[in-house]
Amino acid sequence: MQSRLWLTMVVVLVIATLDATAQQYPVRPVRFIVPYAAGGSSDIIARLYGQRLSETLGQTFVVDNRPGAGGTIGTDILARSPADGYTLILQDMPHTINPAVYGKLPYDPVRDFTAITLVARAPQWLFVHPAVPAKSVRELIALARAQPGSLKIGSAGNGSGTHLMAELLMRGGGIQLTHVPYKGAGPAVTATVGGEMNAVFTSMPAAVAFVQSGRLRPIGVTTSGRHPSHPEVPTFEESGVANMVLHHWFGVLSPAGLPRPVQKLLVSEFTAAVTHPAIVERYKTLILEPATLTPEAFQKLIETDLARWGKVVREAGIRVQ
Repeated sequence: MQSRLWLTMVVVLVIATLDATAQQYPVRPVRFIVPYAAGGSSDIIARLYGQRLSETLGQTFVVDNRPGAGGTIGTDILARSPADGYTLILQDMPHTINPAVYGKLPYDPVRDFTAITLVARAPQWLFVHPAVPAKSVRELIALARAQPGSLKIGSAGNGSGTHLMAELLMRGGGIQLTHVPYKGAGPAVTATVGGEMNAVFTSMPAAVAFVQSGRLRPIGVTTSGRHPSHPEVPTFEESGVANMVLHHWFGVLSPAGLPRPVQKLLVSEFTAAVTHPAIVERYKTLILEPATLTPEAFQKLIETDLARWGKVVREAGIRVQ
């Protein structure tokens, strides 16, 4: 009888402690890791949500750019951080590509993290420098076939999602481009704007200002039909390149073991922020799609994409040591 009473008291105490944790959280600034360089899509999105949650929760969300190794450096920092809600990451699709590209990682992409929610989806666009005489993917393919290896395409790094897109284009179009990796989408886009690269894949947030100023030209998009923001841009399917219909996702993760009440609070806050008028309006200018998922559905997406991209990486023979 006494042992049951003691056990009940322990359970009540634990529940009360967790409730108090959620009620008090956050009592200090929150570190919001971006595993890429400043200026890329992930960085732009993280700063939107960092600002919004700083306002709603009354504590600063400090965006911390930790680029390198396709996002694995920043992700490893998260995995090694305390599971208390004070370290989060704005993660994206390459999280599910890196295990196949790098082989053994210092963390498990599923077990070492707690899913919060998805916050955005975006098609991938192929951009070229204005000096490139191609108005569509089909024209770029013809140009590349006439000049094998002479066109340079930048990426966010070896094994990154943008590198994989370049590989899919080369395989699907039967062409050879010279791949040049950078430390993040931002530097790759900047290099293309400056004429160092002829082309680059990225989502629109990292390039929209350059498109509007005429310093980059979109020539292909990974949607199944033409995107309403740029109806003049053909899809890859239209251009004769198969298996390139996809959306790049962005979501929030914390270290594994996050207390459930803190997880529920963060899910609620990020989900509410996705539909906030200021963010919805900003998404329109960035050509992003608002998207949310329950933690369970987000975790399932990660597991599904791990299998999908693992197959693509193996078939393309991509490996980074």
